[in-house]
Amino acid sequence: MTSAMIANNPLFNWLLGYETKRKKLLKRVPDGALKDFLSVPFPDLKTPIQQIPILSVDFETTGLDAKQDKLLSVGFVEIDHQQIKLNSCYHQIIKTKAQLEESNVIIHHITDEQKDRGEKLRIVVEALLKALTGKVMLVHFARIEKQFLQQACFELYGVIPPFPMIDTLVLAKRKLDKRDVAYDPSELRLSSLRHKYKLPEHHAHNALNDAIATAELYLAQTSKQRKKQQITLKDILL
Repeated sequence: MTSAMIANNPLFNWLLGYETKRKKLLKRVPDGALKDFLSVPFPDLKTPIQQIPILSVDFETTGLDAKQDKLLSVGFVEIDHQQIKLNSCYHQIIKTKAQLEESNVIIHHITDEQKDRGEKLRIVVEALLKALTGKVMLVHFARIEKQFLQQACFELYGVIPPFPMIDTLVLAKRKLDKRDVAYDPSELRLSSLRHKYKLPEHHAHNALNDAIATAELYLAQTSKQRKKQQITLKDILL
């Protein structure tokens, strides 16, 4: 591969950028959960999708602006060799001083009393980083999880770590775009996609429930691809 080809190869740039940033940050951060997370290389892009170590993650927040709003709850579950490990389930409400709006409470059903009894942000982020170490994060609509997690790390550690992600919404969008016909954006909602794959209804807007629902959707989306050995992490990465 020529130098020009390398410079224009997005996969090469992705790997170089993420790994370079990981190694640089590793030298700067103190001992602890973030350093432990950065100490382990990200999964190789050539990893077959059936062997990718995955953590399915979902957040509930007080709003959509990561700089002004706050993380309210975190839920996650592991996927190991195409199996959802329910014994790895984690769900925690986070204590925050932010006053909850009634319209927000209606969606996530977390009350001021519950969040006042929640865990500190640092403790929850440390648990998430520990679970994420050596894995790829799986989400539905990556903007929320990416921005809020990076903002939380910036507040706690003063740095913004890289987080490789697979997005079930993007996987669905890529498939729809290949049809080259118009579609309703509502088709990309988690509940709509689960219905399309004949998955059961789930109790939405609970971080753990949505993390499990996303994990189930991912396995359904990639069921045919898993039989093709040539399908690797680079083919489905965000």
